[in-house]
Amino acid sequence: MLRLFSCHFIILLLFGVIFFCIRSSKELSHTLSLYELKSMNCFSLSNQIQKHNYIIPIRTVSKFSLAGTAPRSDTYSAPNQSPRMGNFESELEELFGEVKRLVRIGNKNDAIDLLNANYEAVKERLNGATKGIEEAAILDVLALGYLAVGDFKFVDSLLDVMKEVVDNLEDDAPRLDSILMHMGSMYATLSKFGKSLETYQKAVYIMERTYGEDSNFLVTPYLAMAKALGFIGNATKAIEKYQRAITLLESERGAESKDLVVPLLGLGNLLLKEARVNDAETHFTRVLNIYMKLYGQNDGRIGMPMGSLARVKCAQGKSDEAINLYKRALTVMTDSKYMSPDDSIMEKMRVDLAELLHNVGRGQEGRELLEECLLITQKFKGKEHPSLLTNMINLATSYSQSKNYAEAERLLRRVLQMTINQKGTDDQSISFPMLHLAVTLYHLKQDEEAEKLALEVLRIREKAFGRDSLPVGEALDCLVSIQTRLGKDDGELLEQLKRVLSIQEKEFGHESEEVMVTLKKIVFYLDKLGKKDEKFPMQRRLSVLGKKYKQMIHP
Repeated sequence: MLRLFSCHFIILLLFGVIFFCIRSSKELSHTLSLYELKSMNCFSLSNQIQKHNYIIPIRTVSKFSLAGTAPRSDTYSAPNQSPRMGNFESELEELFGEVKRLVRIGNKNDAIDLLNANYEAVKERLNGATKGIEEAAILDVLALGYLAVGDFKFVDSLLDVMKEVVDNLEDDAPRLDSILMHMGSMYATLSKFGKSLETYQKAVYIMERTYGEDSNFLVTPYLAMAKALGFIGNATKAIEKYQRAITLLESERGAESKDLVVPLLGLGNLLLKEARVNDAETHFTRVLNIYMKLYGQNDGRIGMPMGSLARVKCAQGKSDEAINLYKRALTVMTDSKYMSPDDSIMEKMRVDLAELLHNVGRGQEGRELLEECLLITQKFKGKEHPSLLTNMINLATSYSQSKNYAEAERLLRRVLQMTINQKGTDDQSISFPMLHLAVTLYHLKQDEEAEKLALEVLRIREKAFGRDSLPVGEALDCLVSIQTRLGKDDGELLEQLKRVLSIQEKEFGHESEEVMVTLKKIVFYLDKLGKKDEKFPMQRRLSVLGKKYKQMIHP
């Protein structure tokens, strides 16, 4: 089966980046995601404030909201909000807005200087034993700022400081739930899903006590918890959270509200992952119907649920229906100009469709789509952009499957050179196109160069992953095939195969199909070398495995 790869991001449901937002005339989103923070309007700094030494004045205020997270309605605001509270809130907004502006114009160093200066200021407060809600709020905004500049390591250490502060706060501290939601989002961005879930749970506990268990404000944390639960493998509880969020939205907005799209897609994706294909289809179809009713049959938005339904049809074995859905989705998204042609979501759809076309024997059509991906990326991002690597590897894989090894070789040489230019000659990432090229050269009967490349791959991977790692086993297996045709010493080849066998037994188990294939090769060389004492136990083991897999194929 052809395996193609796609560089893409799940825009609607990227955990820790995008949360669902409830909007109405009386309320704004109770919590603010990283995505929404990045989308906020920038607040310009006062002309009197120098960007390198702008420090947040730390004041005492009765209530505040984090960077625009608080509902603006009088229903939820303090009745006599002091001007100083508003100033504190505005200063936090200004800080984050300025960090965003500096990052956006490419002035990352100044953004870091600005964050560092404010961190030093709040650290003095913390060292002086002042660890209240205001300090937590400032740390929150600073952590989001460091995340924006890509300093994930420092964000991790800041979260430890934040946790120490918030753990000592009373549950009724103003906007503590918002800070906890931001912390959960940042933990998720750092792939610390256990800590993320723990933080979300505390936020939900506070919000349920404050707003009631049927409040719309709970939709955002329920969806966040669902994603975290899904990542740690607790699908049952994740599904419960999705369904709870959907129920709350239906009761407030109705069964055909567009606000249902995000949780329905999230739940559908989880159900598809859990092989509950028919249930997933129900939710994706519902999203499609909502969009078609609201926007019509030619609006680009319908392409997303169509793509999801295409994946369902693939899982159901209905390839023709899946192909038609993918094509319709791509057409409507292109014609409506809903997304830029180089958008990662559209690229993923093209790659998924290309893989499906290859798998059903329509390789030429699939290859044309992969060529389209390559041309689009070159047009919009340039001929040396890193994302071209994936496009070229996919196309080379397609050419190899059609036995056009010469064209595959041309592409793979370009991929290898670009990877070396970007990563250097010793980085483990170059070993993957290098091994792919070695296999292609083997098919072209250029065995000497193929062996040279395979040996280099082995050296790089042993250093990067360890001598007994699966990537090393893969390189050894390829090397044995090349050296067999070069007529290398049978005893050396046997030792290499035994090493491959040991790695596969550790990684896949002693009765795996990979082990059975390697055993066949070992038995062949033991027989060739006349090592009967070693051959017979291996042959018995091979016979048992052969019967097992024969029964699996022909029960």
